[in-house]
Amino acid sequence: MSIRVLISGGGTGGHIFPAIAIANEIKSRHADAEILFVGALGRMEMEKVPLAGYKIIGLPIAGLQRKLSLSNFILPFKLLKSILMARKIIRDFKPNIAIGVGGYASAALIYAASTYKVPILIQEQNSYAGLTNKWLSSKASKICVAYPNMEKYFPRNKIVETGNPVRSEIYAALSMDRRATKKSLGFSEEEALVLFIGGSLGARTINLAVQGILSELSSNKTQILWQTGKNYTADTHGLEGVKASAFIQDMATAYAAADLVVSRAGAISVSELSLLNKASILIPSPNVAEDHQTKNARALSSKHAAVLLPDAEANDKLFETIHTLLNDVAKQDDLKNNLTAFAKPNALSDIVNEIEKLLV
Repeated sequence: MSIRVLISGGGTGGHIFPAIAIANEIKSRHADAEILFVGALGRMEMEKVPLAGYKIIGLPIAGLQRKLSLSNFILPFKLLKSILMARKIIRDFKPNIAIGVGGYASAALIYAASTYKVPILIQEQNSYAGLTNKWLSSKASKICVAYPNMEKYFPRNKIVETGNPVRSEIYAALSMDRRATKKSLGFSEEEALVLFIGGSLGARTINLAVQGILSELSSNKTQILWQTGKNYTADTHGLEGVKASAFIQDMATAYAAADLVVSRAGAISVSELSLLNKASILIPSPNVAEDHQTKNARALSSKHAAVLLPDAEANDKLFETIHTLLNDVAKQDDLKNNLTAFAKPNALSDIVNEIEKLLV
């Protein structure tokens, strides 16, 4: 008999891409597995999950707005409707396991699954646990985490430190030669290359700071590979060694070519940098729940495994921070050496091993 797996959560790529990676690994082990996703209507997962080849059902659930809003008054009704819909999904689908990856939708789905005694596994990506996962932890049999010391959020006996699942295509970067990869992208093999990741939508602070220092970096023989995100258009007119695009399709090659990476500190970005052992400058987004990106970045910077540059200081200090680090090879080596402790190359396999234990 084939196994039936419910996976719930989303809202951001940081929740969705790990969920898809988990689904793909389950499929690779159990070709006849039936996998159904449950997401929140209008959120990113409703587009990304079908593109990955999986069916998804959307719930009308939404998050609490921080300012006074009419949507906050109707939120309890949306939550109730979502739980009732989730209960019907469970009755109809009859899952062998329910997996929550964080986000609004998993709150309703995992709660409903617990009322039907469905085995539950939660995957927490960040060093600071999200509200949904903290609330659901009492319902879970296992909680897979990416960072140590998570017992301050979850019951110690349920925690398994697996790391975060990284997209399978990222692993290709491990076998690529940096100089050859630079050349394949049209860059000089000799000069340093900095990869700037502005996110899928575009991190405004990073993009404005990069735009302001492009000519200075270029004149200092520093090459630029810049993913701006779809909401920002870069002006690179007349500059040598600068390539910018809204989206980099082949991130493995981009990572492999980079001598230094400047990025937000989302959980999956941090996991990818750790896996690939890349010296990095992390600029945490201040616009996320519980400021968890700063906590992710600090988990690394406190161990001298990355450089943390606060968002408010990026505009003034980005060039100086990059220039100093590129000219200090010993510091780069130190960051990489300390980063190895955070690399979890077997994270995906370890998470699915835990899932399989709950199926027995």
